[in-house]
Amino acid sequence: MPSDVEYSPVGEGLGLPDFWLYVWLRRTAVLAAHITGLVLTLIISMLSRPGTSLFSWHPVCMSVAYCLCMTEGILLFSAEGSLFCFKSRKGKVRLHWFCQALGMIAAATGLGFMVASKNVSELPHLVSWHSLLGIGTLAASALQAACGVCVIFPKMMRLSSSPLRLKLYHATCGLVVYLLATVTVVSAMFSDWFQATVKGVAWWAFILLPLFPALVVMNQITNAYLPRKKITS
Repeated sequence: MPSDVEYSPVGEGLGLPDFWLYVWLRRTAVLAAHITGLVLTLIISMLSRPGTSLFSWHPVCMSVAYCLCMTEGILLFSAEGSLFCFKSRKGKVRLHWFCQALGMIAAATGLGFMVASKNVSELPHLVSWHSLLGIGTLAASALQAACGVCVIFPKMMRLSSSPLRLKLYHATCGLVVYLLATVTVVSAMFSDWFQATVKGVAWWAFILLPLFPALVVMNQITNAYLPRKKITS
């Protein structure tokens, strides 16, 4: 049975002026996603005042893990506006692994600080939607990392699926993990700590910031991996 995936072309049927406008709009969107992820990480880090308490390191580590490392690890594969467009495909894959590994380390560290802070304060664990979503995101991220190992070493893992099919599964699961991480980040903004720190119009702006990179990532993955015909086993 066929195992190849035919990808839908982006911008097909557009005239030359419309095509260039489309390309520049996509480049602007990807660049804005880079900036948004970096700015959100920096602002959260400043608001957390790292070092003032055990908890103060939790938002820093988690924003670095998901707003920065995971976002950059996905956007570097973008054809329009990638900051690493000069890299070969092999180089991008290695950089992707580095970003995701760094993100997993930062996320695990952030979890450790949160657990330590709860234990010191003698507060119960997993009592809010944010904490439950956070645990789910961490578990999904670990599973996605394992899927990435299967994509890189399919023969070692003795997998029967074709490399293209594995990449499709990996990208699709990665999108689900990223959207779950976005929901978790947004839920953090409803916590008592964040609402006490950021108020008024600024709070609403923070709610919208994580959504923009998520839209860009979703558009990138669906355009790259949306099959033109149904995949049959």
